[in-house]
Amino acid sequence: MFELLEYKSIIERLNKGASADRQSALIQVAGLIEKQKITRVANEEVNNHVHTTFSFSPYSPSGAAFAAWKDGLQAVGLMDHDSISGADEMLEACKVMNIASTIGFEIRVNFSGTSVEGLRTNNPDSKNISYITVQGVPSDKFKEVENFLNPVKEERNIRNKKEVDNLNKLISVHGIEKIDFEKDVLGKSMSAFGGSVTERHILAALSEKLISKFGKGKPVVNFLENKFNISLSPIIKGFLLDKENPHYLYDLLGTMKGDFLLEFFIQPNETECLPVSKVVNFANSIGAIPAYSYLGDVAESPTGDKKAQAFEDSFLDKLMDEVKKIGFKAITYMPPRNTRAQLDRIQSICKKHNFMEISGVDINSSRQIFNCPPILEESNRHLIDSTWALIAHEKLTGKDKSLSLFSNSNPIADLPLQERIDLYNAIGREIDKKNPEKLDNLIKKVYEYGN
Repeated sequence: MFELLEYKSIIERLNKGASADRQSALIQVAGLIEKQKITRVANEEVNNHVHTTFSFSPYSPSGAAFAAWKDGLQAVGLMDHDSISGADEMLEACKVMNIASTIGFEIRVNFSGTSVEGLRTNNPDSKNISYITVQGVPSDKFKEVENFLNPVKEERNIRNKKEVDNLNKLISVHGIEKIDFEKDVLGKSMSAFGGSVTERHILAALSEKLISKFGKGKPVVNFLENKFNISLSPIIKGFLLDKENPHYLYDLLGTMKGDFLLEFFIQPNETECLPVSKVVNFANSIGAIPAYSYLGDVAESPTGDKKAQAFEDSFLDKLMDEVKKIGFKAITYMPPRNTRAQLDRIQSICKKHNFMEISGVDINSSRQIFNCPPILEESNRHLIDSTWALIAHEKLTGKDKSLSLFSNSNPIADLPLQERIDLYNAIGREIDKKNPEKLDNLIKKVYEYGN
């Protein structure tokens, strides 16, 4: 009989150790699935925006592939900050799990010299600096992307170290053990394997120091409220009072990201946050799809790491005009974060500017599930089709650069965007998930359709 302890042991191995060990554990999981000792209820959902341990997440690429499968998804996309180093493991993991995959990365850029210079777009911590994504990166371009991102990570770590120095000054007066950047931050990241280091790593280190000093429950809550002057919502307070809460670390760092981060935060420079045009031009040059990440004004953050705040909505039309001018090909957004009115508006703007719409819900906490029920609503279902089109774009472009969805050399380049997406949607669904490299017949289909 398949025991619960055996199951937990295997699942834990998916997110620990070396990549080869994680992939070995996943193959073992696949064997258990084949024997129907692990089952799932499949659905039509997809998620293109999953962070892994190569930026910040409880999930390795192998662990993310399994979690996506377990939650019923048909496709999952890797989306790490400033890194694409987990891509190869994610691709192999998705083959093992028999689900589709897509690869991208998230990066912050500066909008200096544009018509929206100096405005707050989608970044809670910085004006003039925006999050964007580069979607559908062909596998033959992974090394080129890593070389492009390495200087960004190096510059970011210089700032990370200074932020830890700032934070240590703040916590030392409370008798909290200082954070050792090399051991507590870099050592807990995937930096040695090409991963990036983010403020969440720093806040995780701080959370561990607080738990070490105070334990869990009321002492931590009292410290946050009385010493860090953080106003805890009833929900978050309940989470932190619960000593048995399995997501305690993530809940603690999440609330500090929303309400304490700016106490030690240092604004990034333009070496770390590259000019938007430079990143967009690079993405287009490798056959990937640069996408602006629409956030929209936030009333309440579902992940607890963003305060109620105004973002792009008051100047959205002006921003989208600039985004089109810069060379973006898509807009990415997260349906659970927005009201129906916000979604209707951004979807209308995408049609006006001929932007591809890409959806995903960022996963970086153990509390989150991979499911996104709003994507199944009739008004959002086209986002599922877009994912399959994105997958087809990525796989086909890796074999033939002219088959990029937005290439002027594509045999279907003269067709309306929606017709191209419809064709690539159908092709993406036909790709063999266990052998996505077998594309000859599908490539032929594109050329025949174009003729």
